[in-house]
Amino acid sequence: MITLKKSDYEKILSHARTNLPEEACGLIAGTIEENGEIRHIEQVYLLENTDHSNEHFNISPKDQLDAIKNMRSKNLKPLGNWHSHPESPSRPSEEDKRLFFDSTARYLILSLQDNENPVLNAFIVKNHTEVSKDELVII
Repeated sequence: MITLKKSDYEKILSHARTNLPEEACGLIAGTIEENGEIRHIEQVYLLENTDHSNEHFNISPKDQLDAIKNMRSKNLKPLGNWHSHPESPSRPSEEDKRLFFDSTARYLILSLQDNENPVLNAFIVKNHTEVSKDELVII
């Protein structure tokens, strides 16, 4: 399970809508409970999609490093990333699966396919092929 504050959900949604028709992206950081099964997002990073594409995203290494430094300064752990799908459902694309390499990370995907009814889901990807949905709770 992973938790996300409603205010952070609203920040992600706003950033994604502002960046339409391109994919928007960022990183998530927070805490992991001892059993490793429950993660709490404490910080959302809204970053630039340097590819400026509606089909994929890329985050600059400098922006990633700056975010990691900020996480460390706040004693937060990197939990994964988030990105939007402007024109497709909230599920990993084949490209997403190929690029998601960390099976301990959570990948949040916000679908704006129906902009009036956005859908946000969290996923775990193993071996670039095994996709499972993680329970996402907005608090």
